[in-house]
Amino acid sequence: MSTVTANGLPRTLVHAKALSLVASSAVALAVFLLGFVIREPAPYELFMAGLIGVWFLFGLRLSRHAVALLALLAAFNIGGLMSMTTMGDLYTTPLFLAVSLFLAFTAVFFTAILEADHRRYKLIFIAWVAAALATGMLGIAGYFGLFPGAEVFTKFNRATGAFQDPNVFGPFLVLPGVYVLYRLLTGNPLRLPLYAISFVVIVTAIFLSFSRGAWGLFAAASMMLTAALFLQSNSGLFRLRVALMAGLAVIILAGAILVAMQLPGVSDLFSTRAKLVQDYDGGQLGRFARFPIGFGMATENPLGIGPLNFGRTLGEDTHNVWLSSLMNYGWLGFASFFTLVLATVAGGFRILFRDRPWQPYLLCAYVTFLGHIALGTVIDMDHWRHFYLLIGLIWGAMALETRYQRALQAGEQPFPRA
Repeated sequence: MSTVTANGLPRTLVHAKALSLVASSAVALAVFLLGFVIREPAPYELFMAGLIGVWFLFGLRLSRHAVALLALLAAFNIGGLMSMTTMGDLYTTPLFLAVSLFLAFTAVFFTAILEADHRRYKLIFIAWVAAALATGMLGIAGYFGLFPGAEVFTKFNRATGAFQDPNVFGPFLVLPGVYVLYRLLTGNPLRLPLYAISFVVIVTAIFLSFSRGAWGLFAAASMMLTAALFLQSNSGLFRLRVALMAGLAVIILAGAILVAMQLPGVSDLFSTRAKLVQDYDGGQLGRFARFPIGFGMATENPLGIGPLNFGRTLGEDTHNVWLSSLMNYGWLGFASFFTLVLATVAGGFRILFRDRPWQPYLLCAYVTFLGHIALGTVIDMDHWRHFYLLIGLIWGAMALETRYQRALQAGEQPFPRA
């Protein structure tokens, strides 16, 4: 059998290229499916379960960083299993912990495949932006009733897109919004109209989610991104461009919001949602009052009180990722999650400004991750699918940097062209 194709290329090279295209398409589809979670199990879970299994059979390699991440997330979930032993009635706890473990595997999976090929960063970000545009436009269409049945993409008079909860829909859109903003600030001026249109769609969808957390998250991540771009460059011309383009982005953002505010019902809902403290935040058993109650319970229950039992006991969930880890996963889970966050923040910051092919993607993921950690003080996010992808993006860059340094020490080209 000939080892050369009709056009003179080696068959092994052709097969490798074909396999690479299939793998890339599968990764892009998986990330795109993140934007569609109307029912559970969502298509993302079903597809990712198969993708991880197939990739593992064909040689998914776990480096030191991937193994360390797996160990931290495994300890987190072991804490949940130990907490489950305190429950008299398990309710749906086994399914809750199974989802938690599955999401942990997705973070490790993305870390491993990014370390294997840094070019997948661009693929993942493009797919995430595409998902944001698709689900964002569904949310906008639903809010304004642009077609029959569009109301399915809203909840509580708020845009939800293809999500169940506007408070998850909004934060999901933040990284694509930050990435498009990055392209607005630094990209090819000829593509400015494309970036501007994408920016308007995503920001409008974030606004119409009426999620205070998403608003604050996007604002904080955008400001951190702009500040980071100023810090990493010594060029006065580049800084001037960033300043001018940031001003243009603010004008676009303000214009989109002002137009939306003129539409019926938008202004009233905005006035209600813009309050820093809502009725359900204050009060004797409001969101903020439950925090000290929960932390007091944690001091008496080192194993936790069982996953989701806090909400059954007090009528509302913890709405705090730190309290959630203590109640649902015990002291072991809390320590594991705290260590994971600390390692991600410290490890990502150490390499944040190094000139690497993946640096723009790391920067966008890092500022968005920091915003999510701050947001976690007022909302549970330990089961948000895209949060684990953010972790994988940062740990993938950390693993790539180690690989890069080893190649330099060995006198090799770190990432030879394919």
